[in-house]
Amino acid sequence: MKFTPTTLGNRVEALDLLRGIALLGIFIANMLLFHSPYLYIDPYSWFSTPSDVATYKWINIFVEASFYPIFAMLFGYGLNMQYEKAIANKTSFAPVMARRLSILLGFGVLHAVFIWSGDILFTYALMGFIMIAFVRIPKKWVLPIAAVIYIIPCGLMAAATYFLGKLSSSAGLEEYADIHQIELSISAYAHGTYAEILSYRFFEWLLMGLVSTLTGFFIVLPIILFGAGLSKWKVIERASEWKGRIAVVTVIALAAGFWLKSIPYAGQPGLDTKLLQQLFGGPILAVGYVGLILLLFQIPLFRKILRPVSKAGRMSLTTYITQSIVATLIFYSYGLGMYGKVDLVTGTWIAVGVFTIQVIFAEVWLTKFKMGPLEWLWRKGTYGKNLTDKEEKSSPVAK
Repeated sequence: MKFTPTTLGNRVEALDLLRGIALLGIFIANMLLFHSPYLYIDPYSWFSTPSDVATYKWINIFVEASFYPIFAMLFGYGLNMQYEKAIANKTSFAPVMARRLSILLGFGVLHAVFIWSGDILFTYALMGFIMIAFVRIPKKWVLPIAAVIYIIPCGLMAAATYFLGKLSSSAGLEEYADIHQIELSISAYAHGTYAEILSYRFFEWLLMGLVSTLTGFFIVLPIILFGAGLSKWKVIERASEWKGRIAVVTVIALAAGFWLKSIPYAGQPGLDTKLLQQLFGGPILAVGYVGLILLLFQIPLFRKILRPVSKAGRMSLTTYITQSIVATLIFYSYGLGMYGKVDLVTGTWIAVGVFTIQVIFAEVWLTKFKMGPLEWLWRKGTYGKNLTDKEEKSSPVAK
């Protein structure tokens, strides 16, 4: 029996809805990087107008670091579904998954070098290769192991930062700004040629990509593993059956998450409170969001209203990369050149507007094709001739 791709008949709609909502949250957070030199400033002191201060506080507490964990969990969830499908079909899992992840790695490199340096696909693919082994862990051990891998290094890093902050006042974030890098980023993205932007983007990717890869082993990997553990327990598929337990976890996670995410605003923001907020508040709040969405998904009206968002989630790779294409065309000099020229409110509404158009596009596209264009390329590269005739005929290339 051949190892074949997931078809529409065995998709889990709640997974697609969660992916779609996660993509909106990620885009709102990423918009800070698309339109400003966000990497090189202390956002707590940089923004001065009341609207910017209020908007950043809203993004920082409710959005930032709380939606990429959802996407990472879903990545692990789907990976385990593929593993269990291979076991059920008595087929080899590792070679096909390695091919699938290699293609994703290629998408990540192309995305990071030629479109936007803040790519996450490269890191996901690298962590995915490790997951080929980790996904075989028995389900009773997966969640505890994921928690240990995450909590110990992140806790040590947060504690070390706290004590270093006590020893040196320079460890804080107050009034931090790397003026030189701010000037370089504005010069490149707002006024540079494509070649100059390519060069600076590659520098940023090496900087961010190296950090993301190194930290990915104890931040991204355990979150992906946590998602795989949820998949082993069939949490999303059994959400209706377990709605009481999910409700309890949701209330606790939302309360704890909002409290941790608000810590920097309780006093003087510092690197220690920022890490506590991002490393612990973000993922905990993400769990609360997932639980809330799963509970609301049990309501038919909610499912009907947000079904178009699930279409964008079904085309998650296409949606994610086209967000970068559209945003860089709006803000970089080879497009409209709006880099550094919009406030946070405008940037946030641009993200919402672009995503709304993507939802409409996905709705129209999926009435004609079975999957998004990049998903088709990814699946074709992974399975080759294993695609069914029906899927081949429904592909955009065939048509």
